[in-house]
Amino acid sequence: MNVSANAQETSTLLLFGDSLVAGYGVEHADSLPSQLEEALQEKGWDVKVINGGVSGDTTAGGRSRLAWMLKKHQPDQVLLALGGNDILRGVPPKVTRENIFAMLEILQEGEYDTVLSAVRAPRSAGESYQKEFDAIYPDAASHFDISLYPFFLEDTYGKADLMQPDGIHPNAKGAQIIATKLAEFLLKLRDQRESRVE
Repeated sequence: MNVSANAQETSTLLLFGDSLVAGYGVEHADSLPSQLEEALQEKGWDVKVINGGVSGDTTAGGRSRLAWMLKKHQPDQVLLALGGNDILRGVPPKVTRENIFAMLEILQEGEYDTVLSAVRAPRSAGESYQKEFDAIYPDAASHFDISLYPFFLEDTYGKADLMQPDGIHPNAKGAQIIATKLAEFLLKLRDQRESRVE
């Protein structure tokens, strides 16, 4: 993707993930994609954020639908945020790693400007699982030379006023905090790339 596209042209950003992206439990306007689009546009980025989230999706599910989503939406930039449901279902980290790498290969081959969002396994998953799983994302970002964004729930997890009663999904306020932080990251990344082009 050409992040430094002419300011007059609307760019498209595909958020590709699970229920955290889909907006589970909140109104459409309060979902992460909607709030991110608003935050970016307020900062002068003419961008359309596409909600590519499917509740319950695993990395295997994402791998099976990624090519179709890319063909349908033809985004300029993609943020890949999958893996949480792999943990919940006890998917072996080596399988998650294979799927993440496979999706990033598709994105690299298509020359999509890609950002990978990390996912962290909880302590309850076990020390060995946690260590192996958490290494997937920095390893993948390094291998494909792409930017790595911290875990979406970094600033909201465990905070009752920012999470829904299930303790897994952010509420509207939590999604707003995530969107604001993510917007800052993406804008900084865009500015860095534009300065390199210049």
